[in-house]
Amino acid sequence: MTTPTTTKKAPETTDSTPAGTVVETALVTTRGKTSIADTVVEKIAGLAAREITGVHKLGGGAARAFGAIREKIPGQSESLAQGVTVEVGERQAAVDLDITVEYGVEIGELSKAIRRNVISAIERMTTLEVTEVNIVVHDVHVPSDDDEDDPHDARVA
Repeated sequence: MTTPTTTKKAPETTDSTPAGTVVETALVTTRGKTSIADTVVEKIAGLAAREITGVHKLGGGAARAFGAIREKIPGQSESLAQGVTVEVGERQAAVDLDITVEYGVEIGELSKAIRRNVISAIERMTTLEVTEVNIVVHDVHVPSDDDEDDPHDARVA
């Protein structure tokens, strides 16, 4: 993952902006600075990725196993940031997603849709520039994986 730029550089001299002036953004102003925690960006990215049809779950094998145990604890639910890792700088963010896809979905098109939605959600909500969204497909979900009672095992005596 490429580390997002976090240093402030003075812009080149232009007619309207003298050298050495810090350009204000929504997060860094002359009246103060707003920092956005990694967990906030992780949740936004996780929710945005889950909105895309064809994404079964987020997280690799170990994360999903831990999540399944966690969900069995009363009062706990699936982590919205499971399968999401981010690096957040002052003005930029980079995202890594680990996903399981539904069987039959074209993974290239799914990846494009995920990237588009994640970038749009993060940039709209935080004003951070998303430099990259890396996606690792860990598994393909087959609907028969959900069937606890396999019809092939049911034998008539």
